[in-house]
Amino acid sequence: MPSPLITLTTDFGLSDAYVAEMKGAILAVAPHATIIDVTHLIPPQDVARGARVVGRLADAFPRGTIHIAVVDPGVGSPRPLIAADLAHQHYLAPNNGLLSLAARRHPPQRVHRLTESQFWRRPVSATFHGRDILAPVAGHWALGTDLSRFGPVLETDLVNLPLVEPYWQGATLVGEIVSIDGFGNLQTNISAGLLPSEQRSAPTIVVVGAQIAGISRCYSEQPLQKLLALIDSAGMLEIAVNQGNAAARLNARVGLEVRVTLPAGADDLS
Repeated sequence: MPSPLITLTTDFGLSDAYVAEMKGAILAVAPHATIIDVTHLIPPQDVARGARVVGRLADAFPRGTIHIAVVDPGVGSPRPLIAADLAHQHYLAPNNGLLSLAARRHPPQRVHRLTESQFWRRPVSATFHGRDILAPVAGHWALGTDLSRFGPVLETDLVNLPLVEPYWQGATLVGEIVSIDGFGNLQTNISAGLLPSEQRSAPTIVVVGAQIAGISRCYSEQPLQKLLALIDSAGMLEIAVNQGNAAARLNARVGLEVRVTLPAGADDLS
């Protein structure tokens, strides 16, 4: 049998023992598990950023992978912890919106609350449910325990984060920056499907007062330190600088407007 895969996505950072304690709690139950760190650098309590990261995992991992996501400002409160099957993979997280983007792309087949304490670590800290509940449950799931044994079916809907959708103003598509990656690239909520096809004339992109002509295929298509726009690996419009930092260049932040204007004579795609 291959080693079960378990991923970790958290806002714990790398300077404390929290991540190691999570891994220890998993391995205490499933010593042969392979644990993969997605990231532990989600900004503290930034559930929306965590949801974007978690939303990309299903397409990157094989069937049966277990994904633990812990960005949990409400730890210790009555908010439920859940286990969900979606896209033939398994997810463990607080029901606070962390799974909302993954669930939009791949509707869950089953969602259960984690209520059966026989699968938890003892004692349970009121401030570390990731270590004491989610991690050991992942270990038991990796050993083949059925999802239904962890607790009853979730009778309410998954919490969904509100999404700001791009919209058309005539020939201009108005979106916004939704995240900034570690390279300083500005990731937007504008999908490739909303943009002109390659056969059309290049649109003009305006962000934080800077104007970009056309959409590049890759970073190196433009000169060094040139501001550019391209379609990223998730199929979304991204603003970048070839071997530079677009966020620093533009003093950009999440929530700022991005405008894509079609050339005169081109029809909008609304």
